[in-house]
Amino acid sequence: MFSSQGGKIPVRWTSPEAIAYRKFTSASDVWSYGIVMWEVMSFGERPYWDMSNQDVINAIEQDYRLPAPMDCPTALHQLMLDCWQKDRNARPRFTDIVNTLDKLIRNPTSLKAVASMPSIPSQPLLDRSLPDFSTFSSVEDWLSAIKMSQYRDNFLNSGFTSLQLVTQITSEDLLRIGVTLAGHQKKILSNVQTMQMNQSPTALA
Repeated sequence: MFSSQGGKIPVRWTSPEAIAYRKFTSASDVWSYGIVMWEVMSFGERPYWDMSNQDVINAIEQDYRLPAPMDCPTALHQLMLDCWQKDRNARPRFTDIVNTLDKLIRNPTSLKAVASMPSIPSQPLLDRSLPDFSTFSSVEDWLSAIKMSQYRDNFLNSGFTSLQLVTQITSEDLLRIGVTLAGHQKKILSNVQTMQMNQSPTALA
């Protein structure tokens, strides 16, 4: 166990007990490992997006946990959730994690089940961390909000000139218009799905 009396700590990667008491153990390392797993599977997405550190702390205390990244195998997200158990004694040890990953690798079919759609945080305090899709008036506004403005011309020149058309976009369309980075494809498609869930067809101009 390592104790720290001062200095900054990386809140987004730190277990609740380590934040509260500044005591770091192998169990708190397991929590951090789960966050790194989430980063890898989301192709570098920032944990908890644009939430403030205090909002992250509050959300975790309310038992909020990061949703499965798009196309993430259910078994891997479950392992992440195990790493994020509030009771540190309930978290797996690193030897358990290695054994679990080894079993998954030896049984590839267990990785075929994936979350069909990313979960959307429901707590009011989390709502402001996600783009408010009802405020967008153009494709350009939407791309700017999800930090993908570099693809503005790709979308517009390929005919995706309205949000209604954007909600119909596919991974094949993204490749065709020049979005070739896998991480950017996943981020755009994830936000398209979120927009579909949060707006009615009549609201999409």
